Amino acid sequence: MFDALGTLVELEPPWPRLIDLLHSRFGIEVGWDDAKRAMLAEMTYYKDHHDEGRDAGSLAGLRLRCAGVVKENLPAAAAAVPDQQLVDVLLDSLRFAAYPDVPGTLASLRHLDMKLAIVSNWDCSLPDTLAGLGLEGLVDRVVVSAQAGARKPDPAIFETALNELKVEPERALFVGDSPETDVAGARAAGMRALLLDRNGQSADTEGMDRIFTLADLPGLAAEQLP
Repeated sequence: MFDALGTLVELEPPWPRLIDLLHSRFGIEVGWDDAKRAMLAEMTYYKDHHDEGRDAGSLAGLRLRCAGVVKENLPAAAAAVPDQQLVDVLLDSLRFAAYPDVPGTLASLRHLDMKLAIVSNWDCSLPDTLAGLGLEGLVDRVVVSAQAGARKPDPAIFETALNELKVEPERALFVGDSPETDVAGARAAGMRALLLDRNGQSADTEGMDRIFTLADLPGLAAEQLP
């Protein structure tokens, strides 16, 4: 099982596109610092409220509130942008990309006949994001906190994925980039865990098994799992 953001996919900095889109669509000039502050505020709000996006209707409401956070943190000229159009700008500013080592690793694990799942603190749109990156078809299940009713590190979200895969926790391995939410949560659910430390800069990793690229995972997984 895998975490999503920071493990399989990365978010490109969204404020440069926000600047470009506000200028091209509405003729509004926004500076780098203002755009960055607005997007960071939105990202903080989303992190606290993403579980509210359980289905299409509630997701639309969540996105509207997120766009409102952006508007509140932009210069006064942005107040003239209609709310729904600002939602469109916000969504168009968010660009995700799969890390280069992801498609090959998932394909190799599938070749080993392993069941694969993604367990993420995300709203219900994650499958669409993965599909747009060509990743959804490479895993068996996608479990998001907004629909599972629990977010990592709560063991309940990991248990949901285990139940959907019909796998016992001792036969499961979780890979994620956060010691607190991924490794600790998976262990609390009785799973084994690997910390993905892409930059070699994770702190407080004592007693944790680490890898620095997913390319090492197929061989390690065969050793880690009974």
